Amino acid sequence: MEALVKAIRSIDRLNDLVGRTVAWLTLATVMVCAAVVVLRYAAGTGFVWMQELYVWTHALTFLLAAGFAFMRNAHVRVDIFYAPATPRAKAWIDLFGVTFLLLPWLILVAWAGWSYAASSFAIREESVQNNGMPALYVLKASIVVFCVLLGLQGLAWIGRCVLTLSGREAPKAAGVSGPLG
Repeated sequence: MEALVKAIRSIDRLNDLVGRTVAWLTLATVMVCAAVVVLRYAAGTGFVWMQELYVWTHALTFLLAAGFAFMRNAHVRVDIFYAPATPRAKAWIDLFGVTFLLLPWLILVAWAGWSYAASSFAIREESVQNNGMPALYVLKASIVVFCVLLGLQGLAWIGRCVLTLSGREAPKAAGVSGPLG
């Protein structure tokens, strides 16, 4: 069980690092969007690549920080049955949800995303807009990275459920306010 605890902590550290780093893209999104607006309305000019850049930073924020949000239990949850449940019942609900809903969905998205990103890499796809963002394949590849990071965090959550169900205390992730944290 000690190996399971170490694995959970390692996955948490990875998603914590990625999440805290990617959070800065939110600031970049706001700054680039503001610059686009100022350039358009104050200077009467604009750059397609800047308009696409803030869409990219926004997309990357959500894709790459999904595992971080899951680790912190910051995702949307229907609490009708979950909130009043005991920690053991919550662990069973989470175990079922991650195993039979989250992970199969991530496998499907990763499988589709892989071919989507690979074909984009193969042709070195760029924006369809003149003077748009180059390397569109990087953005498309982030779909696969999303699946990996969220999938790893799902495995860590399963590990927490297993520890809870076996009567052991699961490691707490920073900021986790859920039943297993």
